[in-house]
Amino acid sequence: MDSASHPAPDSGASPPLLPALSRRRFIHSSAAAGLVAGAAPSILRAQTPSDEIQVAVIGCGAEGGVLMDSCLNIPGIRFRALCDIWEAFSLRRAAGTIKRYGHEVTTYVDYREMLDKEPEIDAVLIATPDFWHADHTVACLQAGKQVYCEKMMADTVDNARRMVQAANETGKLLQIGHQRRSNPRYINLLNELIKLRDDSSTDPLERRAILGRITNVNAQWNRSKSSSEIKEPKANLMIDEAVLQQYGYKNMYEFLNWRWFRAYSAGPISDLGAHQIDIFNWFLDSTPSGVIAAGGTDYYTNNEHYDNIMAVFDYNTAQGVARAFYQVLTTTSANGFFERFMGDEGTVQISEDPSSNRVYREAHAESWDGLVQEGLLNPAFLEDDPGVDYKMWEKPRTWNLPGKPWVRNTKAVALTDARDSAKLDAYDLPTVLVDKSSHQPHLENFFDAVRANDKALLNCPAEVAFRTCVTVLRVNEAVAAQQRLAFAPEDFVV
Repeated sequence: MDSASHPAPDSGASPPLLPALSRRRFIHSSAAAGLVAGAAPSILRAQTPSDEIQVAVIGCGAEGGVLMDSCLNIPGIRFRALCDIWEAFSLRRAAGTIKRYGHEVTTYVDYREMLDKEPEIDAVLIATPDFWHADHTVACLQAGKQVYCEKMMADTVDNARRMVQAANETGKLLQIGHQRRSNPRYINLLNELIKLRDDSSTDPLERRAILGRITNVNAQWNRSKSSSEIKEPKANLMIDEAVLQQYGYKNMYEFLNWRWFRAYSAGPISDLGAHQIDIFNWFLDSTPSGVIAAGGTDYYTNNEHYDNIMAVFDYNTAQGVARAFYQVLTTTSANGFFERFMGDEGTVQISEDPSSNRVYREAHAESWDGLVQEGLLNPAFLEDDPGVDYKMWEKPRTWNLPGKPWVRNTKAVALTDARDSAKLDAYDLPTVLVDKSSHQPHLENFFDAVRANDKALLNCPAEVAFRTCVTVLRVNEAVAAQQRLAFAPEDFVV
């Protein structure tokens, strides 16, 4: 059902849903001294039947395809059923592709029929439009299935609350697809470099918390105009109008472009911002006390949701007040997407894009040489950094570390004007995803929890995602109100 996130083809031809296996990416961490190899595709390994997890998918469009692709590289996963209302395109294409990888699946248009006829299913992956998340999740949980539901958790706070309550009442697992919470680069950054370890020590290796007190956060997701609207397919791929209406859609255009309409989603701040605003809550270990936002439907005048939003959240953290700015634009892809945490001793920019990860040390902060020796940071070559302006009189600086004679940069730190701050030393984060999709670690975490039947293993359980859902959905309200809206602690309690 989530086929609306990419253009349909002009003919009935079915292009491959999943990339070739050789294009998959695995985890690489120089901090861990080499490659942490991902497993071979599950279909190429002999599996013990009792170890296999029988999986169904509801929503076989673009996002469902990403999840299926990621699962093919996880041992012990067996697809049994696929469900989507776009029978002529998404469902047929997904079934054809997944069968070529050795999985025999039964296809369904109605999820209720699937749940009735497939009692052996252990877990369901849900990748449908947001307004269906609650109904699909609750039905699967009540049918005794473990559930992985894509973000945004739900289109309304009430629907998100229903999902948490159903998980608690049934005792089944519910993981929400905020996949950065399982990304090893994010986890290592937070646990090894940002969290304060020993506030009584003056040794940076013992204290960590290399950013010092985080005072500001800045994040964005800018998406190109070319990605913002999907045209209707040819007649042979259209969904019958009666079927569309049966499943809550007004017409084919709104089905394909559901993210732009209030009946189906909360718009770009939900579609894109949910990933990154979730990181605000996670890294700051807090929920906001208020938000002010501006935006509008300024470009795509035929759509209902704001096509641009700029929001500022106030956080009362354990260290003090922090303010977090978030921007989502849909007419430019300039500078892509990232999260930047700024403290009084350092700044980090992190992203799922491995080319957009860097840490900067303030000139007055303690040396980080020990962190480099420990493998937690790599010196960056600043001459490749367009944000740094060097002067012709600067001289080379060399790192004299045993077995690691890195050249820091081709010019020394510049003499600064009295009005300037000193130039920042830059470092790279050594942990990157090389041959594993960004979704795969989060799915692995979910299936590990399923095998152990242990909610405590989940990196993004329902209660955590609920707090993010409350945070994100308040942004649209703040734009409409044109004033700061406050959060109360009870807002984040189910």
